[in-house]
Amino acid sequence: MSIPFLHNLCYSGHMGEKLICNNKKAYHDYFIEEKFEAGLVLQGTEVKSLRAGMANLNDSFMLVRDGEAFLHNLNISQYEFGNRANHQPDRNRKLLLHRREIDRLYVKIREKGLSVIPLRLYFKNGLVKVEIGLAKGKKLYDKREDMKTKDSQREMSQALKARNRE
Repeated sequence: MSIPFLHNLCYSGHMGEKLICNNKKAYHDYFIEEKFEAGLVLQGTEVKSLRAGMANLNDSFMLVRDGEAFLHNLNISQYEFGNRANHQPDRNRKLLLHRREIDRLYVKIREKGLSVIPLRLYFKNGLVKVEIGLAKGKKLYDKREDMKTKDSQREMSQALKARNRE
C-alpha cells in the first residue's frame, strides 16, 4: 500500500527542465520550420552519462526506417563508472513519437528535401527528451545575412547601453 502524498513528494524534485546540451550549429546552418518534442529509448548507463552532461548533438540527424524514427550520430560518452554493460557511445537511438508525427515528418522529408535535426537535449520531469526541428539548409548568403543582422543588433544594444550609462 502506498501513501498518495508521499508518492507526490518523491517526484517533486524533478519538476521543470534541465538542459543537457544545445545544438548551436543548427540555428546557424538551418532554417527551423517546425519543432517537436520526443522521448529517447536509452540504456541505464546512457542516462547516467547524460546526468553528467556527456553528450554531443553536432552532426546528428533523424531518419525514419520501417515506420520508426531513429536518431543517428548522437554521441553519448561512455559512463565513467560503468562496467562491461556500458553502452556504445555512437549507436542509433529510437525516438518516441506519435505515429501521426512520424508519418508527417516522413512525408515532409521525402517531398521537400527537408532534414530533421535535434536542437537540444534535456531532462523534463526526470525523463530525457530531445527537441527535434524540421529544418531547411541555409545557403552561404543566408548565413552571411544572419551574421550581419546579429552584428547590427549587437551594435545597437551596445550603443543603447552606452547611452543609458551617461
